Amino acid sequence: MDYKELIQKTEDFMISEFRGEGSGHDWFHIDRVRKMALNLGGQEGCDLFIVEMAALLHDLDDWKLVQAETHFPSRAEKWLVEMNLEQDVVSKIIQIIEDVSFKGAGVETPVRSLEAAVVQDADRLDAMGAIGIARTFAYGGNKKRQIYDPAVNPVMHEDFHAYQTSSAPTINHFYEKLLLLKDRMNTETAKTIAIGRHQYMEFYLTQFFEEWEANR
Repeated sequence: MDYKELIQKTEDFMISEFRGEGSGHDWFHIDRVRKMALNLGGQEGCDLFIVEMAALLHDLDDWKLVQAETHFPSRAEKWLVEMNLEQDVVSKIIQIIEDVSFKGAGVETPVRSLEAAVVQDADRLDAMGAIGIARTFAYGGNKKRQIYDPAVNPVMHEDFHAYQTSSAPTINHFYEKLLLLKDRMNTETAKTIAIGRHQYMEFYLTQFFEEWEANR
């Protein structure tokens, strides 16, 4: 199977898996991450096949959507093996997927390859700006979280378990993750894009709190 055909099969598979997903991690999120990762990867001189495959599969075993620990090997790895990819290519793609996720404000998430850097950047950029705001509230609603509670302060989680098990109001997520992303980008292009998206979120929060206090 040539790489173009494999990418198309993987795209079709992910559309079927994520069609109608309502937590902000739908097929359109995956496709935006894929497009941004290819954009960044092209500028950084990456292996674009590995970048594209990792971006397409990056949410298949996401802990927010499935109990990934119940899948050994992961669903992504099973898919890649079924596609008869060379083992070294499978390993590179799986390593990227493992490097992508944010795991808490106090948890470092280093990447182990240039390809991982651009996929991580692409995924994080989609958590910022106008779409990032929409996705954040979609996820909060999906998990039946409050929009905001002034009595619940944001927490800078020091370990993945604390971050993973948090059920704080959605506004807290801006301070616990989204506003931190600008300074955690890997590539220069992503850093530049992140500035504008970060500023948009800051403006939104200013407006939110003024309306919350009935001042505007």
